[in-house]
Amino acid sequence: MITSGKGKYRVWVKKQSIGSDLLYILSGGERPHVGGAVVCEPGKKSQVLSLAGHYDTVVLTIIAQAACEKYRQTTVAVGGIHVDNASKEEIEFLVQNCRALIPDL
Repeated sequence: MITSGKGKYRVWVKKQSIGSDLLYILSGGERPHVGGAVVCEPGKKSQVLSLAGHYDTVVLTIIAQAACEKYRQTTVAVGGIHVDNASKEEIEFLVQNCRALIPDL
């Protein structure tokens, strides 16, 4: 498991190989959950599934696309991050923490 950030801004990602494909579980914050999923295939447009009222696919897309490009494999990222009443600055901080995970994917 790879982590970034501290306290309620801590995010983590876990990688699992499924045959020649990759699965990433991304979560963190105060109430981890599943808010969406993103599927990336090399050379194709990403497929995004977002649950109503959730914006987790913003960071899931970042993770899925980075891993797909790095490994040239079909990649799925699923999960969600939640911080109660997060301000725009807190959301940006969480996004930055997610981006910090990319080099270690």
